[in-house]
Amino acid sequence: MNARTLLLTTALACTAFAGLAQANDTSDAQAEPYHYGMPLHVGKVIALNEPARLDCKVVTADMKYIDSVSGKPAQISYRKLSDACSYQN
Repeated sequence: MNARTLLLTTALACTAFAGLAQANDTSDAQAEPYHYGMPLHVGKVIALNEPARLDCKVVTADMKYIDSVSGKPAQISYRKLSDACSYQN
């Protein structure tokens, strides 16, 4: 077995494992919309995201967190005033 065949086999194996890792990634999963009274078991907040706006409007923001009960990552969307509202008089 020469070096070229070994390198090609290794590269293909790494590509296959990377594809499997991306297939199992749930970060692009659709966030569950929040409704009033919904129980949230937030153990740790991972990320807070909202669309960038220059004007003060209501936007849909996302929160990624670790569920304190199951220990699994979860994501929820909610409505809020954009950050631009903090800077306008």
